[in-house]
Amino acid sequence: MSVAALAAPVFAFAALGNRAIGQLRLFDQTWPIHEEYIDETHPWRGRKLSELWEDRSRMLIYYLPAYHQMDLVSAVVCNKNLQVGDRLIVATQPAMQANRRSLNQNFFGFVLGLRHFQRHVQPTVMITLILLLTIFAATLTYTAASSGVSVIDALYFSVGLITGAGGNEGVIEHAPGDIKLFTVVMMLVGAAVIGLFYALLNDFVLGTRLQQFWNTARVPHRHHYVVCGLGGVGVQIIHQLRASGCEVVVIERDLNNRFLNVARSLKVPVIHGEANLNTTLQAARITGAKALIAATSDDAVNVEIALTAKGLSPKIPVIVRSQNPQFAPLAQCIFDFEAVLSPADLAAPSFAAAALGGRILGNGMTADILWVAIATAITPNHPFCGRRIKNVAMDADFVPLYLETHHQTTHGWNLLDIDLSAGDILYLAIPAKNLEMLWRTEPISVLQQLN
Repeated sequence: MSVAALAAPVFAFAALGNRAIGQLRLFDQTWPIHEEYIDETHPWRGRKLSELWEDRSRMLIYYLPAYHQMDLVSAVVCNKNLQVGDRLIVATQPAMQANRRSLNQNFFGFVLGLRHFQRHVQPTVMITLILLLTIFAATLTYTAASSGVSVIDALYFSVGLITGAGGNEGVIEHAPGDIKLFTVVMMLVGAAVIGLFYALLNDFVLGTRLQQFWNTARVPHRHHYVVCGLGGVGVQIIHQLRASGCEVVVIERDLNNRFLNVARSLKVPVIHGEANLNTTLQAARITGAKALIAATSDDAVNVEIALTAKGLSPKIPVIVRSQNPQFAPLAQCIFDFEAVLSPADLAAPSFAAAALGGRILGNGMTADILWVAIATAITPNHPFCGRRIKNVAMDADFVPLYLETHHQTTHGWNLLDIDLSAGDILYLAIPAKNLEMLWRTEPISVLQQLN
């Protein structure tokens, strides 16, 4: 298990606008989990839980009624209405975002990239012009000094003289002394000019300038997500956002970062620079971005990046990574960031759930209760074998998510009325304290536990 892989989806969901408290892996997708608190103005107030149960775009995970303890399945079967004070844990199916860039957007992005890169190209252009002017002046001088020298011969000799390649020495063999002195000056000037030209050309082609230009040209103009820091957490966030169909731009200071090839394979532009500088964020077009995620390994730098981004674009949502779980809520309160998340804090319940055994699909903490989503295979000796899902769910206080049998899945009302048989795989959410019921020979009911 990886802390980065467990925490990254919550960062991505926060950037997408979901206040996720966990994640759930269902149907080969990662579903964000959030808590719905039913207050006076909540749109679900007064709605029947059975109506929400039938919606296939969400999974009801856990239910904490304000009054009278009752499990979710019993509440669904009894057509209970949601009341003020009730709390409901819900997983929602992620929606794919289709952000295909038009031809106009690509063209304007290329033009803006040219404009941004102009200051880097200027030295190369200037030294190239000086080199051409030097060759032209030498060619013109040798042609004018000797009527027997053609323009082609003078050009050939001038280029060879300045580049150091040599050739056609007969052009100045019988030339007067002042032309030979001019040739000596051209040798010295040409060596300096050609040296500068080769240095700038190598930096442009073989160095990072051309890559920076290409990355800048590929940066979307708007509706993208900026990820600062291409570390273990950052690269997992990129994977999650790209899997959701989002366009991503990365800012990374280390030119030798080990995840650069991963970003390139995902066709994500990488801007090299300090993410806490205005110019770097402007290169990432922060004013048109949907959200910024500061995911470096330095808490102070992450806060500085977020504050700089807010200065350039006050309304942009910022998600900040914090190594210290105690610092996260304090920073969110003081700086009014959209979310300050600690990977260690997010991953801790997953490690605790994994220690309890079984194939863990997701987990979360609600009202100091650790619940886990787990897949359990029904064997002939399983305590649930031969029993109806509705009855065993009420007895063991778990929530059935769906049933996989013979390569088919069942969800909703049909799920509750199925009798479990050997070979079935039941996906369910259950409080961690009740996990032992999945392996008991004779499961006990919740009322027996309370007694």
